[in-house]
Amino acid sequence: MSESLSSSRSIIKYSHHEFIEQEDEIAIEFPLTIFINNEEFATMVCSPCDFEEMVIGFLASEGVIRFKKEIKDMTIDKNRGFAYIHLHSKEVKNQQLFSKRFIGSCCGKSRQFYFQNDVTTAKTSMINMTIKATQCINLMKLMQESSHVFKDTGGVHNAALCTADELIVSRSDIGRHNALDKLYGYSLLNGIPVKDKILVFSGRISSEILTKAAKIGVGIVLSKSAPTNLAIELAHDLNITAVGFIRGQSFNIYSHPERIVLDS
Repeated sequence: MSESLSSSRSIIKYSHHEFIEQEDEIAIEFPLTIFINNEEFATMVCSPCDFEEMVIGFLASEGVIRFKKEIKDMTIDKNRGFAYIHLHSKEVKNQQLFSKRFIGSCCGKSRQFYFQNDVTTAKTSMINMTIKATQCINLMKLMQESSHVFKDTGGVHNAALCTADELIVSRSDIGRHNALDKLYGYSLLNGIPVKDKILVFSGRISSEILTKAAKIGVGIVLSKSAPTNLAIELAHDLNITAVGFIRGQSFNIYSHPERIVLDS
């Protein structure tokens, strides 16, 4: 399988009262089935890249593992679309909460298990850090500039893990949850502490995304889009600063505004 995240297709474009034949770049959608200890666990629909990060981040966010060292070995068969994970433990944590299922790349209820084990995996933020308002705007700009796939296709979500001053790592995926799982997996694989980091995201802050951020362990979430009411309530409860509609030179703060400060 090619590592390309997009493919060129012939399309008909309507513009200025006429039809035009042209080539367009389309985001690739790829199914990856995860096996844990030789048992089928889940099928994720994702962009065909950063599989190891995504799988590790997914398993950690769902409480199956906490650390990379719990994984005995991992094999990714890119051609067939399989990920084989063997854990040191023969018993999968929270196994009773899972069953074979399809995890779509879209929003909302495709994740059937969503509320079942969040109590044990979501973390209340304890950080006391602050970030300047202009830094929020700059981090959003850095994330958007880093996504060549979005520029080519317009068909992926972007996410980045940052300090107040710079972008550490960014990932793109057709699934917004997958993009965050890749960041989580990257931090686990590389031993990067996340409590003092900032999550920058291109999509809507839903309750699922806010909970995913809490599972990763960040205390500040910056988004180009809007939050939902439940996401705001969760952000208040989990002590997470949620900032939305970062566009141009403005944004809205929806929870714990004390972490966002004006420039001197």
